[in-house]
Amino acid sequence: MTIPNLITVARLLCVPALVYAMILGELQLAFGLFLAAGISDAVDGFIARHFNQRSELGTYLDPIADKLLLVSVFVMLTWLAVLPLWFLILVASRDILIVAAVLLSSLMAQPVTVKPILVSKATTAFQIGLALVVLGELAFDLNLSGVGHTLLILTSALTVLSAAAYLIDWLRHMSDD
Repeated sequence: MTIPNLITVARLLCVPALVYAMILGELQLAFGLFLAAGISDAVDGFIARHFNQRSELGTYLDPIADKLLLVSVFVMLTWLAVLPLWFLILVASRDILIVAAVLLSSLMAQPVTVKPILVSKATTAFQIGLALVVLGELAFDLNLSGVGHTLLILTSALTVLSAAAYLIDWLRHMSDD
């Protein structure tokens, strides 16, 4: 168990507290927890890269923590009627597609190596930005003049592009002999 993995586990444990804060309407706390989780993601990545603490567990645990955090926030923001249901379905469908492809590949004895692609990293960055902006607007009663809506559209487009890129890569992998 490396330091980055411990940080990632802490991020995973933060998710229920974040969801509970949102249910209670404690949106400033939720914003703070989400911001701390985002910072912890950057910190664990930095430590893993710069202090040679990469691990196979971390390769799987880190994206799981990121997805659980983001999807949980998007579920809650949809439940609060702040984000549209179609966006939640889009984000969740992409993640389900990726997991299903990995599982299917393994079942067919053609396992894929899980590694993020550039458009996927951009998608995650925009998803985090969207969640921060929307939570910030709610928590601090801000009006950022359509920034959230613009981010919603850009994030949706990147989510579709990312899903398509992963699907194309997966189809190529599955057709290789």
